[in-house]
Amino acid sequence: MHRLGKENYSSVSEFILLGFSSESQVRVALFIFFFLLYLITLLGNGLIVTLIYLDSHLHTPMYFFLSVLSLVDMSYVTTTVPQMLVNMVCPRKTISWGACVAQMFIFLVLGIAECVLYAIMAYDRYVAICFPLHYSLLMSRLVCIKMVAICASISITGALIYTVFTMRLPYCGPYKINHFFCEVPAVLKLACADTSFNDRLDFILGFILLLVPLSLILASYVRIFVSILRIRSSQGRLKSFSTCASHVTVVTMFYGPAMIMYMRPGSWYNPERDKKLALFYNVVSAFLNPIIYSLRNKDVKGAFLKVLGDGATTQ
Repeated sequence: MHRLGKENYSSVSEFILLGFSSESQVRVALFIFFFLLYLITLLGNGLIVTLIYLDSHLHTPMYFFLSVLSLVDMSYVTTTVPQMLVNMVCPRKTISWGACVAQMFIFLVLGIAECVLYAIMAYDRYVAICFPLHYSLLMSRLVCIKMVAICASISITGALIYTVFTMRLPYCGPYKINHFFCEVPAVLKLACADTSFNDRLDFILGFILLLVPLSLILASYVRIFVSILRIRSSQGRLKSFSTCASHVTVVTMFYGPAMIMYMRPGSWYNPERDKKLALFYNVVSAFLNPIIYSLRNKDVKGAFLKVLGDGATTQ
């Protein structure tokens, strides 16, 4: 039986991504919606990166991490959305085995990076609000670069473990993935072998890569809120609450669906629900990040108006 599985596995050359509705009218509407959403996401995040690069007042640790988050978000949606859009208009919805592995790995690297980045950004706010006098020392440029390097190392290691232990399994036909991209839970459903080890591994990795950063974020914000309540100025309290509220909103929106997807038993698999959850932490969060961080942030708005003003004077 094991040998037959190996033969089946070695013969897999491509998968079929079932994606969303098969009705042509619904597909056209979804294509237009996701295409516009993708463009706005790229423009919004690209604008944040450009503003932070151009304005020297935004060359601080908080905005450095925000620019990294925007770059991750742009890459994150580009890993899945273009493939999804192509499959909506093309009758042949196939993805090669190699492309599926690559998509899974890159998606995981960027998703894990986002998890760790949120924790780093929470720590940055914690230091800024609770230890303002030591902030420049504790969050020096070198420290920030080291944090991003550690984030990248954790992301690549975690993604490798997920991908290797998923794609080493034998797969049986029909090779139809009921999803819009090659995500671990959806691909595991095609395995013609016992996946209980993968379920346990996914839970352990989910605990390390999702619950640990989330716990650090919650601990940081408990300390931050206690410090904010001690601020005598009501304007100061409001400004601090506003900065933190935007971060908490993004964190809740990202971690909730990701934990449901990667920390639940395989028997709870529901393809239609999983597609919606994946859209939320992959596409929607990347779309909302620049809106939440820029529209509620006077520094970013000021930098935007300054760039517009400089452009108008040069003309």
